[in-house]
Amino acid sequence: MSTPAPTRMAAEIAEQPAAARRTLHHLLPERDRLRELFAGRRRVLLVARGSSDNAAIYGRYLLEVASGVPAALAAPSVATHYRARLDLDDTLVVSVSQSGSTAEIVETQEWARSCGAATVAVSNVAGSPLAAAADLALTTQAGPEVAVPATKTYLTQMVALAVLADALAPAGSALAADLERLPDAVAGLLAQDVEPAAAALAGVDRVIVSGRGFLLGTALETALKMEETCLRPVRGYSYADLRHGPISVVGDGVLAVLVAAAHGPLAEPMVELADDLRARGAQVLGLGGTEAFARGCDVHLSVPDLPETVEPVASIVPAQMMIERLALRLGLDPDNPRGLNKVTQTDVTPTD
Repeated sequence: MSTPAPTRMAAEIAEQPAAARRTLHHLLPERDRLRELFAGRRRVLLVARGSSDNAAIYGRYLLEVASGVPAALAAPSVATHYRARLDLDDTLVVSVSQSGSTAEIVETQEWARSCGAATVAVSNVAGSPLAAAADLALTTQAGPEVAVPATKTYLTQMVALAVLADALAPAGSALAADLERLPDAVAGLLAQDVEPAAAALAGVDRVIVSGRGFLLGTALETALKMEETCLRPVRGYSYADLRHGPISVVGDGVLAVLVAAAHGPLAEPMVELADDLRARGAQVLGLGGTEAFARGCDVHLSVPDLPETVEPVASIVPAQMMIERLALRLGLDPDNPRGLNKVTQTDVTPTD
């Protein structure tokens, strides 16, 4: 099979080590300001949609597990449609949008401030409406992203949320040192051969994706990116949700993409899930995990041996790479998926 021509998406995936390094250099000095903004508050509310929502899921786990700060994902329609009034005096609201121009997210941030919240904006565009209106803007340093599927902007959003978590973590946290390892770890992934994974995906019509804990956001982002880039219906589940019912429909003809951690309390359960799904007749494509997990997969893509707290930032990279290859195998343009735009508006406003 001839090698497809390079795509903009592939080029932007390859830019991620440098983007991560720039973002860390730019944002780590903001930790003191983040601590000052959070002073006197006790919880974080994350506002996002689409890929940014999956980054926010990672941020929630990191804030609660590594920082000990209660965190939750907001439902923007509570602000934009129901116009509810909440007491957010004890809350830091973090709005995440790669463009910083999605009207729903900008409006929700304004609502949060009117309810008493302090506000932080995570975007890739300095001076965007979201950034300009926030108490503190964390501007990622991904550089312009031309391909419609978010790759380097998604990864740098996770880096920004990890910097926030480090700022709010107890003294002595190892998170900052672990973050410093990421650019080199991501660079080491770029030469990995993902064609066997793309070939396996191209040969099936029914795909599910699952992960749990810190890796849940990566699993959901993998499913979303496969849907929007490859125009295939894909279901993303947490490990727990898959176990509670949907696993009954898994069998021959299903390919399960499992995103696993190499360390932590959920590493072993993912080995058990891989074995269970294969016993039911499914193919299993694994990302990361332990050696036992890799042995239990039909196809496996490796991820650097990193602490579970930062592993999701690296684990999305092989997923992005295999999806770009899959799109080309299907005769699609991964740079310009059908029906998608770079700036998404959730609600369509009627015009005269």
